[in-house]
Amino acid sequence: MTSKLLFSTFEVTSQAFYRASSSYAIVNLKPIVPGHVLVIPKRRVPRLADLDDQELTCLMRSIKHVGSVIERVYGADALTVACQDGKAAGQSVPHVHFHILPRKFQGDPFAGKNDEIYPALEKNEAGLSSDLHRTPAAGHQHLKVDADEDRLPRTDKEMEEEATYLRTFFENAEEQ
Repeated sequence: MTSKLLFSTFEVTSQAFYRASSSYAIVNLKPIVPGHVLVIPKRRVPRLADLDDQELTCLMRSIKHVGSVIERVYGADALTVACQDGKAAGQSVPHVHFHILPRKFQGDPFAGKNDEIYPALEKNEAGLSSDLHRTPAAGHQHLKVDADEDRLPRTDKEMEEEATYLRTFFENAEEQ
């Protein structure tokens, strides 16, 4: 049986498409670009410096591996890899995580204006912590995002479908 995965207090098992010994990857609720995913350590710690060397090594290897697969699957030319390490840096969920965003020379909404992806990423993070609600039956928090925003949150079904698709590229590579 697959163990339950928590991103801080959010249950994200159905969104996961990759697992390693100390980290995992999930699809994003509100991707900035197609293929925008998160790589997260299994142990819930707020800051990068809180990880031990083994966890950090696994996390970095996972970022490298997931990034290379995501780049290929989404036909990207490059990746933006970002981590907001602490609240003052824009981190809204107090659990270390890295964003991996596949980037293209053509067809990328940020092509030719690459630095604009960072304010978009910060805006993406900023709404998460203030938009939580509790689901009493599950006992875990789930994300609720304001309907007024430009990018609507995806449904659980949409995220599960993308995770299922991405798992096919990782089936033989899980557990580093």
